[in-house]
Amino acid sequence: MTTFTVNGRTVDVDAPDDELLLWVLRDDLGLLGTRYGCGIGLCGSCTVHVDDVDERACLLPLTAVAGREVRTVEADAPDGSALARVREAFLALQVPQCAWCMNGWQMTLAALLQRSPRPSEDEIDAALQENLCRCGAYGRLRAAALRAAGPAPEDAA
Repeated sequence: MTTFTVNGRTVDVDAPDDELLLWVLRDDLGLLGTRYGCGIGLCGSCTVHVDDVDERACLLPLTAVAGREVRTVEADAPDGSALARVREAFLALQVPQCAWCMNGWQMTLAALLQRSPRPSEDEIDAALQENLCRCGAYGRLRAAALRAAGPAPEDAA
């Protein structure tokens, strides 16, 4: 039995220690927003936050999250939070095309905003290298990241 917290709720999961977090979230906990993409940690569709750090759920064995806080795209996002800002930007700019990768993108960009609330364009561009979008919506993803980041501090005055 492995105990950890998912989206603010403590869960006990009876699964093999080497079961991947991706499948525990989807199959055992019914959290389908964390998607399977490549299975080798390259595409980012399975991105979740573990103790506020973006991680690939397709690479993490269940034991790696024992006693830790996992947040998925289904998590509540209070107004003004990084995830809420990203969600709002995605909706406003109609970013998704096929949308398979969008949940992972939202989690990746929210993690960026948590680390750096007003990231530079270079930081945003670096974050855009972390995930893959088969539809090629990178221009809209970048625009959404810039919108979620808000005005640069010198522009806010």
